Amino acid sequence: MNDIMKFSSVSKRFSDVQALDNISFTIPDNTIFGLLGPNGAGKTTLIRIITKIFAADSGEITFDGQNIKEQQYANIGYMPEEKGMYKKMKVGEQLIYLGQLKGLSKLKAKEQSEFWLHKLGAADWWNKKLEDLSKGMQQKAQFIATVIHQPKLLILDEPFSGLDPVNAELIKNEIYQLHQQGTTIIFSTHRMEQVEEICNTIALINKGKLILNGNVAAIKQTHKEHLFKVAFNEVPIIDENQLFEIVTSSGNTIELKLKQPQSNNELLQYLISKGNTITAYYEILPTLNNIFINLVNKAQHE
Repeated sequence: MNDIMKFSSVSKRFSDVQALDNISFTIPDNTIFGLLGPNGAGKTTLIRIITKIFAADSGEITFDGQNIKEQQYANIGYMPEEKGMYKKMKVGEQLIYLGQLKGLSKLKAKEQSEFWLHKLGAADWWNKKLEDLSKGMQQKAQFIATVIHQPKLLILDEPFSGLDPVNAELIKNEIYQLHQQGTTIIFSTHRMEQVEEICNTIALINKGKLILNGNVAAIKQTHKEHLFKVAFNEVPIIDENQLFEIVTSSGNTIELKLKQPQSNNELLQYLISKGNTITAYYEILPTLNNIFINLVNKAQHE
């Protein structure tokens, strides 16, 4: 898989704070990329460099083979966590105005605004002021303003904030469709369950340093702890031995931790040899949230 975006030794300092410290990673083509990290990690600084709000002290970012500094603003759509639309302005007028700022003609901006409002079930918002909408509705309007100019690069910072489950699912489906149409998407959030569901690859930043980067499935395999859940048709006959230790036991179900990773087959053979009938047997992989917490805690103690 080719890389659509590359970060090469990117650094940024504010007075005595090193916001980014020699950050290097790539974003594969045709992927939804998760940019993760605790508060103050450097995520917002990196996003602001991508969107050209300010420049890096050193290093380079390229997108689609071109330095990000040379990219047209119309190629980038950025939806910040703190929304910046005009509360006193009518939704339709505002979307047309923002579309024109991104290079659309007034007619094209109007067409795209009407298209997206209809698509998101908000056609009757045209003459409503933003302040008259709920937080969730404002979030949908902000999403439309972000994608109205059909950007090649889409950066979403906490895009589901304020949305009820139905509208969150609606926006999520639109993100998938944009991805399928070739848009590169950088997704930034603190909610790890959303990252696991939406993102293919991730980068984890802590205190300005990159501490994890790669494919989500591969990362979970790398950090697995060799835990297994086994269910039986009745209370099992089982004793701890050199193969494993029992982590939890509840009725017909137990969780085991292997003492040696290569003893997976031996574990299964042992359980069957005791006359147990197994109804379910699977490995418990760590969640991204657990990996995230463990790595951040480890970095804080180094």
